[in-house]
Parts: sequence; C-alpha cells; structure tokens
Amino acid sequence: METNSLWFLENIDVTSIFCPQKLGAGVIDKHTQKKYKKGEYIYIPNEHADQIYFLSEGRVKIGAYGDGGKEITKAILTTGEVFGELSLIGEQKRRDFAYVMEPTTVCMISVNDMKSLMREHSGLQLFIMKIMGNRVLDMEQRLESLVFRDSRTRIIEYLENLAKRKGQRVGYETVVRQFLTHQEIANLTATSRQTVTTVLNELRTKNIITFNRKRLLIRDLNALAKEIRQ
Repeated sequence: METNSLWFLENIDVTSIFCPQKLGAGVIDKHTQKKYKKGEYIYIPNEHADQIYFLSEGRVKIGAYGDGGKEITKAILTTGEVFGELSLIGEQKRRDFAYVMEPTTVCMISVNDMKSLMREHSGLQLFIMKIMGNRVLDMEQRLESLVFRDSRTRIIEYLENLAKRKGQRVGYETVVRQFLTHQEIANLTATSRQTVTTVLNELRTKNIITFNRKRLLIRDLNALAKEIRQ
C-alpha cells in the first residue's frame, strides 16, 4: 500500500512532537492529551487561539457560521491531521470552530513551544508550510468548483481529490477509509444529500466505485476522472 496523504510527505515523527509517549515532570506542561465525546467542541469562534492540535484518534469537523447562523463546513479531518495552525501566523481569536464527530483524542502543544520547535527543526517548518499551503489551494479549488461546476461534477471532483489526498493504493484500486456520510459530502460540496446519493449510486452502477459507511473503493481513478469531463 502507498499513500499520497500530506501527513506522510516528510520524514517527521509528528506524533512524537504532539503526543510524546512519556510525559514526565517539566514535559506535561507543554504537551496535553485530551479526549472528547461526540458532539463536543474543541474550540469555538472568538476563543483565544494559543494551541496547535494533532488528531491522534477520531474525526473533527472544521467549520464557520455565515449570515443567519448558517453553518459552513470547511474540512473534515481524520487521524494524523494537524489543525489550529493559523495561530502560528498571528491569529489571536478563532474564526472557525472544531466540532467532534465521534469519540476523539487530540494532543496539543502551545504556539510558543511550536515556534521554538520550528526554529530548531527546518523539516518541521516545511511540514507546517505545506499544511497551510495545501489548505489554501483546497479552498481555492472548492471556490472555483462552486462557481464553474455543476452539482454532479463538484461531487465527483471531491471524490477524486479525496482519493488523491487520503487514498491508499491496493493493486489497481484506491481505498479511502473512514468514508464520509452523504450529508457530510453534501456540506463540503454545497449540494444536497439526495444529489450525493444519486451520483454515488450512478458511479456504483457503472462499477467505478463501491462504498459503505466505513470505506470508499475506487476501482479506476482514470474512469472517475473521465466522468468529470462528461
């Protein structure tokens, strides 16, 4: 198996930075591990931004509230991902929220400690820069898709990008574990749950994908990409 996920691009043991196996005197103050129940918030808008988070287990939704309190989903993160990184570049108050979608464990490190580590390790600086850069590119792609693509194409593009970012090659196929619900995909693509269900079933009928609540299996990425151009 191989992965194209951002979190494995650099030879950095990010887990040991955020979640050291041995927390002793003097270290416990710098590293905190916390468990959250489904439905809890790790942080909310306007909360003081002084921590960087590593998702060691579970799923977290990053979102914001628009006009009239409408919820906007920015990203759904899974095990191994880092978030809250905007505090490294001057964010004083959170502009978004981090919502726990299932029992979750996160490890935190203070902004000051992370900045010290980044000064000591150039590889860590590059890692954080790639996180920020990839998220900006992802948001730009989603905006362009929203403006120029129809609902069906947006959904298929999202599946293709999901496979490239988080998929694992298994022979000629690509598997994405911890697959999202139809409503979650709808929130991320600005479509409806019914439309997502229709598109997924269409692709399954064509034998391009199979899926259940736990995983998405893409049988042929090239065939999926051709569906975008139809």
